[in-house]
Amino acid sequence: MKTLFPPYAHPSPELPLDGDTWIVRDLPGDRRTLHQSLGRIDLDWGSRSLADVLADVDAWREDGAEGLFLDRAPAGSGGVGPVALTIRLAARRGLHRVVLNPGVPTHPLYRDLSVRICTFEGPWEAYQNWDGDGSRPGDGHLVHGVPTALLTAARRLMGRRGAGFGLATDAGPRVSAESYAGGAGSADN
Repeated sequence: MKTLFPPYAHPSPELPLDGDTWIVRDLPGDRRTLHQSLGRIDLDWGSRSLADVLADVDAWREDGAEGLFLDRAPAGSGGVGPVALTIRLAARRGLHRVVLNPGVPTHPLYRDLSVRICTFEGPWEAYQNWDGDGSRPGDGHLVHGVPTALLTAARRLMGRRGAGFGLATDAGPRVSAESYAGGAGSADN
């Protein structure tokens, strides 16, 4: 399973990183490592203007990021068009590695975009009770707030649930728990 470090869970400097590790950076120029990185772009559940999103794409291209982490992405059918356009324009700018993070299962149309999708992002308590409905083998799972003694068990559970990439961490999220409770991030919107 590939490891994806979101900004709230950057790896410690002592941790050896391999080719299956991706680090998501919050801001261009904030390169803490020479390791492969994805530039984070907050889509704000689809409410950001396309011009602002594309300005971020250009900033990450100029920074030398290897790809993009489209965070707080919309999951419903109404957001597919702008997300598809962002992905297409990113590819034209040389940013071919894209991870879409709605944090919930998406409308099936997103599968046609040929990008990796995080179908779970949330606290350990929610992950334990998550039924995985709408998720596919190979999707990403980002689980935060795992008690340190249960990190190995959390990683095993991710494997049993077919996560192709992700992270189980004892770090807390940067975004409030209300963001994970559905709302604008729900696949039904």
